[in-house]
Amino acid sequence: MEATTSLLDADAVGDLVLLDPLTEESLLHTLQQRFRRSDIYTYIGNVVISVNPYRSLPIYTPEKVQEYHNCNFFAVKPHIYAIADDAYRSLRDRDRDQCILITGESGAGKTEASKLVMSYVAAVCSKGEEVDRVKEQLLQSNPVLEGLGRPWLSCLPPPPEQLKLRQDCRHYGYLNRESFGLPGVDDAANFHAMQDAMRVIGFSPAEVTALLEVTAVVLKLGNVQLSSSYQASGMEASSIAEPQELREICELIGLDPGILERALCSRTVKARDEMVLTTLSVPQGYYGRDALAKNIYSRLFDWLVNRINTSIQVKPGKQRKVMGVLDIYGFEIFQDNGFEQFIINYCNEKLQQIFILMTLKEEQEEYIREGIQWTPVEFFDNSIICNLIENSKSGILAMLDEECLRPGVVNEDTFLTKLNQLFATHKHYESRETQNARRVMDASLPLQCFRIHHYAGKVTYNVTGFIEKNNDLLFRDLSQAMWAARHTLLRSLFPEGDPQKVSLKLPPTAGFQFKASVATLMKNLYSKNPNYIRCIKPNETKTAMLFTPELVLAQIRYLGLMENVRVRRAGYAFRQLYGPFLERYKMLSTRTWPRWAGSDREGAEVLLAELAFPPEELAFGHTKIFIRSPRTLFDLERSRQERVVQLATLIQKTFRGWRCRTQYQLMRKSQIIISAWFRGHMQKNKYKQMKRSVLVIQAYARGWKVRRAYRRYFRSAASACLANFIYRRLVQKFLVGLGRTLPPLAVLDRTWPPAPYKFLAEANQELRSIFYHWKCKKYREQLTPQRRALLQAKLCASEL
Repeated sequence: MEATTSLLDADAVGDLVLLDPLTEESLLHTLQQRFRRSDIYTYIGNVVISVNPYRSLPIYTPEKVQEYHNCNFFAVKPHIYAIADDAYRSLRDRDRDQCILITGESGAGKTEASKLVMSYVAAVCSKGEEVDRVKEQLLQSNPVLEGLGRPWLSCLPPPPEQLKLRQDCRHYGYLNRESFGLPGVDDAANFHAMQDAMRVIGFSPAEVTALLEVTAVVLKLGNVQLSSSYQASGMEASSIAEPQELREICELIGLDPGILERALCSRTVKARDEMVLTTLSVPQGYYGRDALAKNIYSRLFDWLVNRINTSIQVKPGKQRKVMGVLDIYGFEIFQDNGFEQFIINYCNEKLQQIFILMTLKEEQEEYIREGIQWTPVEFFDNSIICNLIENSKSGILAMLDEECLRPGVVNEDTFLTKLNQLFATHKHYESRETQNARRVMDASLPLQCFRIHHYAGKVTYNVTGFIEKNNDLLFRDLSQAMWAARHTLLRSLFPEGDPQKVSLKLPPTAGFQFKASVATLMKNLYSKNPNYIRCIKPNETKTAMLFTPELVLAQIRYLGLMENVRVRRAGYAFRQLYGPFLERYKMLSTRTWPRWAGSDREGAEVLLAELAFPPEELAFGHTKIFIRSPRTLFDLERSRQERVVQLATLIQKTFRGWRCRTQYQLMRKSQIIISAWFRGHMQKNKYKQMKRSVLVIQAYARGWKVRRAYRRYFRSAASACLANFIYRRLVQKFLVGLGRTLPPLAVLDRTWPPAPYKFLAEANQELRSIFYHWKCKKYREQLTPQRRALLQAKLCASEL
């Protein structure tokens, strides 16, 4: 009930598909309202939006794991555990490979999101020695990949298809500075944590040492400085300014310093069937140095990922299903956008394309399963933008490769001119030249720039550096130098350096490699069931629970959330199984409340028919009810809330009536019992009075008989006088004796001496009564007014 109420909260809906009206302002307001309530997760269908709170929240406990384990996705509050559980159950029960795509800016929480996904899967998956080993290795891969993160060396993201366990790493500082003489922070705790993690994964000590040595080579290459000199011919030549750094590198990898110096400062080219050694200028030398450092680190990182994947892979012969977790930079729009932003945005354009296509495919499959007619959905098809960039014959990347490989003078101006000629009429391409041709004055578009209308907005790219960064080639001399090293790991990273495998074919450009990587990634995603997590950075200062609307609105546009919502709510915005739907809304119809005896679908049809919604608003599938607009759903929810109030009032009224009836019946029963006891008491008193009267009559009768007997006996006067005298003496004696044997004056003491003669019994009883009343009168006279009032109250209560 709590989760459903959260999803249908009109002020801050848990599912943006139900947002009404759907505008950027309402979407932003909803995210802000939920963020203020510490609800950092929101749905767009089965897509999770995560707003980074920059503080710990008590929503990742083992109890929460159990709450979301095997749950219905929409039966609980929005949470990253819900999408992780849905992906895991789809992998386990439906035998479908899964991929979880996590996108967002730097600082949006992508790395933390991937950790939460993997920790949840590790917590709920099956148990066993082999499973526990793989789970532990999987979790320990985080500190290893974070400790050797790659973005600090290149703005270019790694080939996505290689990264089953890719984590978006940011920081370096785990390596032991004392052992390798490296710059950075000596963080002993993190360094030991990384070493422990590598040991758990299965790295041997020799492998760990080799990995750290190669990383040290990368860092030390950045310290190598070149100096300029001139040959006799007048041509500029470069040389090593500080040989000490070069010697330290060569000591680590077992290489002759002369070989590495020649590779850095000169280049072997083929001229007229013979190899000629040409010197390099200082800029060319730095270019080669940087290219070598990037290639070493890129290949080292790929080796590291493959090594981890080898450790955690299941044994041969066992069933293998895949759940990939990929976090990638989100769409980027900066003040100055270059080659890096261009290819990153190209990747996000492709991800948006696959998201829309697979969402529509999923929608269409559900409609077919439910027997509902599928109608084509209007949406922005960004394939025209993807084709603008990746077309193999006339795309921007193809033109860039063509310029990089073309002989003669090649620079960014010729590249931009070619783009302007090729895309002069393209509606998603703009430049100063094409705008002038259209007679449009746009001062915001510099001369050295072109603009692409991406799905997330317009982005202006500066072509400066495009050719250099795309033509980021590693000179053959550098590959051969690395092959000549005695360091086993470094040597294995450069197999093309083997002189016996020399190829005269030019290596692919950076753009070509990235395009191939994206194509492979798309192929993998199409073969798997994708799940999406969109991460949002709420502020630039990483302040806890601070929400900056302007920054978040920009990310809403970059992430394409509005388009995501439009695609999700195309057709029918809400659908639910008949059982839960009927259970929630059955009180709105007198025919379905309180119990419905038929099937769930029949109950839903009866219920909605009585509510008289327009037919076009509803569709009845095989197992689900489909509702077209959110407004209809909110009308249902409002009617339900009103009906709940009525039912609550009815329940309260019924309870109060029952309580009053119960209290009345209890009082009536008590009154009957008291009356019965009172009547019994009265009957006993009447019986006693009647018995006393009978005794008095009997006493008088016996006395009369005695007197008559005495009269008969004493017939003469003397006899009568004597009899009277005797009678008086006996009475006098009795009274005198009675005066000496009077009982105590206590009112509760009702003892009385018996009469010595039978004919005095009646008189004795009368004296007893007189004495008792006199004794009670004396007791009453000595009572205080308070005591008298208390006894009167007790008497009244006793009578009742």
